[in-house]
Amino acid sequence: MRQLTVLGGCGAYPEPGRACSGFLLEWDGFRLVLDLGYATLPRLLTHCPDAAVDAVVITHEHPDHCIDLHGLFRIHLYGPARGRRIPLYCTPGVPSRLAALEPDVDLDAVFDIHQLPGSYQVGPFTLTGVLLPHYVPDAGIRLETDGFALAYTGDTGPHQRLAQLGRDVDLFIVEATDRAGETRQSQRNLLTSSEAGRWAARAGARRLMLTHFWPGNDRRTAVESARAGFDAEVLTAEEDLVIPLDAT
Repeated sequence: MRQLTVLGGCGAYPEPGRACSGFLLEWDGFRLVLDLGYATLPRLLTHCPDAAVDAVVITHEHPDHCIDLHGLFRIHLYGPARGRRIPLYCTPGVPSRLAALEPDVDLDAVFDIHQLPGSYQVGPFTLTGVLLPHYVPDAGIRLETDGFALAYTGDTGPHQRLAQLGRDVDLFIVEATDRAGETRQSQRNLLTSSEAGRWAARAGARRLMLTHFWPGNDRRTAVESARAGFDAEVLTAEEDLVIPLDAT
């Protein structure tokens, strides 16, 4: 089985019935999680009841991308799967946030921590982390295997490295926050949906998925804005959406 399951696509905080940033990537039995924001863990457990994931990748330390990592930690610390360490690839602020929640427990009891940005072999995937502009260090993620490539921005402002990150990928998951007033900021830390479309086109991506929607935003409007600059398929990160992934 080769597929991507959306665990959540909200930014900042979850709307009713929704969850923040999170994805489950399954490839021939290998399970990799990309971000675990608010309310993503219960959805992950519906797909992996034993929480038996093979690797976790966290783009940055903001809670809407990493807070449910704490729940996963506790499952593996106290549950039936205890003693099995999980590779965790993340920016330096992530372990610090998690350690603040569990000051009396060594994170190494559950996680084998590897710092992003950087390059690693993660199961069947070659993982490349690319530093992107945000309020805190954010690592855009590129995963490649068997003629297939997927990229995920985490949270980012406009930057030339986005084209490098998403170059010719089969699926480019790009944040499209559309936060009011963002484009008037002197230091850009988030994207609009129209910018997401233009960067996906510039990268030559085959498909685009918009994510990290600001609460209250109309996702259909975001898709229309992205399509103005990107003429291939545009998806939105809807909870429990399953996308088959085939090598090309």
